[in-house]
Amino acid sequence: MKFKDLPHDSAVSHVSGTSEFIDDRPKQAGELWVEVVYSTVAHGDITHIDTKAAIAIEGVKSIYSYLDLASNRWGSIVKDQPLLAEKTVHYIGEPILVIAAVDKPTALAAKAVVKIDITAKQPVLNLKQARAQRRFMGETYCIETGDSAAEFAQAEHLLTGQFINGGQEQFYLESQASIVYPEENNCLHVHVSAQHPTEVQHVVASALGLKQHQVVATVKRMGGGFGGKESQSAHYAALAALVAHKTKKPARLVLSKDDDMIVTGKRHPFCNDYQVAFDHQGKLQALNVDFYTDGGAYIDLTPAILQRAMFHVDNAYYLPHARITGTICQTHTHPHTAFRGFGGPQGAAVIEHIMEEIALHLDIDALDVRKINCYQGNEQQTHYGQTVDHNVLPELFEQIERTADYRARRKSIKQFNQQSTGLIKGLALSAVKFGISFTTRFLNQGNALVNVHVDGTVQVSTGATEMGQGVNSKIRKVVSEALGVAETDVRLMPTSTEKNANTSATAASSGSDINCAAAANACHKITARLANIASQLWAGFVPSDEHELCLLDGRATDHIEFKGGQVINLKQPSQTFKFNELVGIAYLNRISLSDYGHYKTPEIYYDKAKGKGRPFLYFTNGVAASEVSIDSYTGEVKILRTDLLMDLGRMINDGIDHGQVAGGFVQGAGWVTTENLYYSDQGKLLSHSPTTYKIPSIHDTPRIFNIDFIENHSNVMNIRGSKAVGEPPLLLGLSVWCAIKDALRNAGLSDTAGLCIPATSETILMNLSGQMPEQVL
Repeated sequence: MKFKDLPHDSAVSHVSGTSEFIDDRPKQAGELWVEVVYSTVAHGDITHIDTKAAIAIEGVKSIYSYLDLASNRWGSIVKDQPLLAEKTVHYIGEPILVIAAVDKPTALAAKAVVKIDITAKQPVLNLKQARAQRRFMGETYCIETGDSAAEFAQAEHLLTGQFINGGQEQFYLESQASIVYPEENNCLHVHVSAQHPTEVQHVVASALGLKQHQVVATVKRMGGGFGGKESQSAHYAALAALVAHKTKKPARLVLSKDDDMIVTGKRHPFCNDYQVAFDHQGKLQALNVDFYTDGGAYIDLTPAILQRAMFHVDNAYYLPHARITGTICQTHTHPHTAFRGFGGPQGAAVIEHIMEEIALHLDIDALDVRKINCYQGNEQQTHYGQTVDHNVLPELFEQIERTADYRARRKSIKQFNQQSTGLIKGLALSAVKFGISFTTRFLNQGNALVNVHVDGTVQVSTGATEMGQGVNSKIRKVVSEALGVAETDVRLMPTSTEKNANTSATAASSGSDINCAAAANACHKITARLANIASQLWAGFVPSDEHELCLLDGRATDHIEFKGGQVINLKQPSQTFKFNELVGIAYLNRISLSDYGHYKTPEIYYDKAKGKGRPFLYFTNGVAASEVSIDSYTGEVKILRTDLLMDLGRMINDGIDHGQVAGGFVQGAGWVTTENLYYSDQGKLLSHSPTTYKIPSIHDTPRIFNIDFIENHSNVMNIRGSKAVGEPPLLLGLSVWCAIKDALRNAGLSDTAGLCIPATSETILMNLSGQMPEQVL
């Protein structure tokens, strides 16, 4: 496919190996290496710590505990988590001590001889145990619409069940990493791989007893994030900052891949009880779902993630009567955190599972069940009260059914399965309706600083962080269009809290929306000034030593266009300036060429007590049809073909968006198939390396992968009429899981209700052999 936009702004440096990440920064004189000593016990009391042997090693400069912190509590929502454990540990991987040494080998040698005695207590390691013991954190949330109890009482058909999904490791290629440079007056400059530099700034300042203006957090780029660096990067940056602050030396902390996977949180596992009522056509009458999620040892971002799961339990389908509850369970495992989709995949998985089970119960095609239930006609209001404006879901279903040749392939697969002995095929189609906005309203804001230089080139600073997803490329294009200059004349600067304060995390698929809009607002202020002076010059004003140009009120400038490096009078097209020429004139006449733009997402609100509101600005929609084969002897799954169709409004950068759709889908397919987290009976993560944790490889991508987009200009609420693309495609990976269910039914399994996520080869093989393995989360 040929794309019309410029490639990713770091494409050349990535492939040439010149992109700079945290650990690529040159070592400075006196720089210290930081290692973290963490708990090897899931739950217990610390009875004794002996660091004598460690501190005696030559090159070990210091060892710190919680006693060296000004404040030992942090948390994105509730400050319940210690930076360093005090008297009790609550998960394997919980930091206890921080070692500072002259280099990494010395720090590791010291770490190996630290002795920590912990009297173990009985841990709670999975959702089943936590539910049984009612180990809950926070309140139970509820969203209710209609009267589901009355509908169940008169239901034509009724299904009940339990749906389980496991977690998922973010598996960013660059582990948690930060380098902290001490500056004069007890100030610190933190270079960090993080999605939320403002939170890093605030956590570091709080931990060390500093004011926020004494800390600058800078993010140039990340080697991946996927949500895993939204909150938890701040924790490890604070530990590096402790060393820099105490020693007045630069301090570098870069976790190994093994340690990173052991100590950091994952996608939340869920165990959900459901009850659904429907008629003879498969039309939903009522749905009750009780969500239970494993938050781990501390709150982190779990309440917001759980609420989004509850928002997305409808996915693409109208719920006339529903009662949805959500409860957080506390276990002695690493605190789970954000992951691409932020609870949305876990919510949508429930209803997509139910669509398949209804179809099996009625012996009809699951696509027909989905089509009859999708938002359409007068059925456009979600269970939390938001109207699905400009709904294109019926159009997407109709188009994908046709372009994927769904009906003919369904017949072909049936014939194949009747004749095949070693392979079984399945085909399924699923959808996504993903709400775009942070569900916490105050986070829906961003700011940008745009500096135009006298040669007409531009530097832009925003609160967005680049983690490979291409947000900088989108901002660059929006700015270039707003100023009418070439994209190559626009440079995105590293994100820094000294230039863009009080920003939100680059998350919730809103990074481009919020920061592009803020940058455009800043550009419009600059072009308004330039247009003002251009109109004066065209009217005959001649600046002189005695009389300089100044901005005049009331001048009409709507007829002035910035395009192609030119400033054009549309009323008299012969009147033009080169952009850099006009910029030079403005500078000589002391007209500001820089400005700051702020943007807040409009018309969003949500009342948690009532379970009603409009939490999202708009919805990104899509559908996918996936065909799989299963080797009946090994359980191996291959994705033979996927047809994917999305509504992204008017795309800002079609190449970036195409890549996000492909990558998101494959990551979602990994979640539902190969990515299984294995823990020991003591609560230690065993699958903590590339050799034991199976992310998708090129062999796991669809053999035929068709990606297409519909044309949709209806999203006037957002910058350039675009729609967010970061998270929604991941949910379409559920089509692969549904296709596996279909294949198992084609193999003669009448009961697939117990198939969990992920459907690994082992799980599939056990299902085919008549065994139903118990999923322990």
